[in-house]
Amino acid sequence: MVSKLFPERFTLLKVFIIFFLTCSFVVRVSFLIWSFTDVDQGVLSLLKTFFIGFLFDLVTVSFLSIPYLIYLVLFPVKWNGSLVDKAITYFGFFLGILVSYFSFFGEFTFWEEFQRRYNFIAVDYLIYTYEVFKNINESYPLPILIGSMLILVAGTIYLVIKLGTFKHVFTSKTSVKFKLTAMLPWAVIAVIATFFMRNDQADWSKNRYNNELSKAGIYSFFSAFQNNELAYSEFYDTIPIQKAFYEVNKNFTKHEEMAFSPSKKGIFRTVKNADSTQIQMKPNVIFICIESLSGKFLGSLGNDKNITPTLDALANQSLFFSNLFATGTRTVRGMEAITLSIPPTPGRSIVKRKNNTELFTIGEVFKSQGYERFFFYGGDGYFDNMNTYFGGNGFNIVDRGRGFLLDKSIRTTRTNIEDDEVTFENAWGVCDEDIYNKVLKEADKAFTTGKPFFDFVMTTSNHKPFTYPEGKIDIPSGTGRNGAVKYTDYAIGEFLKTARTKPWFKHTVFVIMSDHCASSAGRWDLDVRNYNIPALIYNLPNMPNAKIDKLCSQIDVFPTLFATLNWDYKTNLFGQNILKMKPEDERALIGNYRKLGYLKDNKVLVLGDGHTANLYGWNPLSNNLAVLPMDNKFLQTSISNYQVADYLYQNGGLKLSNLTK
Repeated sequence: MVSKLFPERFTLLKVFIIFFLTCSFVVRVSFLIWSFTDVDQGVLSLLKTFFIGFLFDLVTVSFLSIPYLIYLVLFPVKWNGSLVDKAITYFGFFLGILVSYFSFFGEFTFWEEFQRRYNFIAVDYLIYTYEVFKNINESYPLPILIGSMLILVAGTIYLVIKLGTFKHVFTSKTSVKFKLTAMLPWAVIAVIATFFMRNDQADWSKNRYNNELSKAGIYSFFSAFQNNELAYSEFYDTIPIQKAFYEVNKNFTKHEEMAFSPSKKGIFRTVKNADSTQIQMKPNVIFICIESLSGKFLGSLGNDKNITPTLDALANQSLFFSNLFATGTRTVRGMEAITLSIPPTPGRSIVKRKNNTELFTIGEVFKSQGYERFFFYGGDGYFDNMNTYFGGNGFNIVDRGRGFLLDKSIRTTRTNIEDDEVTFENAWGVCDEDIYNKVLKEADKAFTTGKPFFDFVMTTSNHKPFTYPEGKIDIPSGTGRNGAVKYTDYAIGEFLKTARTKPWFKHTVFVIMSDHCASSAGRWDLDVRNYNIPALIYNLPNMPNAKIDKLCSQIDVFPTLFATLNWDYKTNLFGQNILKMKPEDERALIGNYRKLGYLKDNKVLVLGDGHTANLYGWNPLSNNLAVLPMDNKFLQTSISNYQVADYLYQNGGLKLSNLTK
């Protein structure tokens, strides 16, 4: 049997397949040991994990082998061992071994940060090469890694040469008929996998780690590349769309928000906050979106390492939301939630999709109140499509331009952070102190115009490689997350210290919130605790400080701010005023690329892209989930929010032009 699968001409292919499968097995065993306490350790579960993993590895190596198999079949026997044959064969084997080693080491790095096989994040990293490779270079000794990998590749090829494998291949006289017979099983595997195998079929267990171990890294990567958007109506449980809109709008009506077109499939409405005793206020608003700041880092939320003294002090001098949850696991998902005030839609964030400009964002509410709007980012906003999204939705851009031009359709201005304004910079951009200094400089300019301004500031320092200027805090730069968090906190303190000396400070409100947690991975599909982020509103006029323990979402923060400023406005936002939430109104919406969760009353309903729906009881202390019988009302509410959000995006319901018709 083996001789039929691997005749002499196929000997090198046999070596590659064995090598690839061995690498994959080592990766799987290593990840199992790494995450052993979180994995379902039952014998049958582990056997199933490795069996499914082997099937995915077999499919992956079949796809990788097809180009060389075709070459072997088509290349004439009489030319075996020729210069052309040797060049193609050596190069093909070199490439296969290089890909295997690259995937092998890359998966360890990816698992360390995300506890997952390659997914959308890996696809995005392939696109934004400057930031990613610079980050890798700053986080790891890249020349040593690349040099070591090339040495490993060269050593592997040398060993195969010494074993005489290439000699067998080049002197082979295997007939075309025999080669076709040998190729057939691998071609059949590839064809069957193309039509009948999906990456989500590896998600057989309720334990997320077992599912991830069942996958193959390269297969997962190409699956994510191919399926970066998921239409909700095709992959998730639905209800009649009119009923879904009724459910969502019913909540707005309960809070006396008036819908413009209650009979249409939309949520565009008017919010009334002002009355004869509450006039509308228009302070400047500076929003600081902090990279990867989990709630667990704050002393005010239980941390005992004293790495956030500034934020802990602000928690007692502001409206502090202690039970607030991010909608997702990436910066662009946080930006989507904050600016569009919308539940997470499956697949990638709207920030990175097509048709993501000229939408109704919080910027439109500020515009209606006469504000200038700015987006600040310490790197090049080309990364993650941020400039196109913010510029295309009316924000002026202030970033560290590295040569990438704005889309021609964007009509807002772009201001560069110049070299002489930079004291420290890493792969992701300038340090937080530098971006805040730029914010101060631009705020001084905006103040002279007499118009109020809204600044959206995206920080970068709390991100791997965790480097920042030396001598600012008592933790050396580049030594880990705690240092980056403490520097991030320090920079906010220095920024506010300077801001308090400015004539515009007493008329400026500061909103501070994280984009997402430092890590979202856990044993469950949606690890609820790892979505808890801090948020606060500081320097509000005529508003007492308070700690708000209500369960709420990222999407609620700006509707709450608008309410505290007594604004009446037209809106297409899903968010609610947290301060007026009753217990029955409290909820949070959490998700990743494929799982969508609705959290309420310590229960979470998880919708999956295989038309699955599971209800769990959540224990906040242990962070465990326990399966509960389905609650149809809970299910209907959950589906309504996600189905409506996706419908609005897919059908132009977020577009300004459609809302004003």
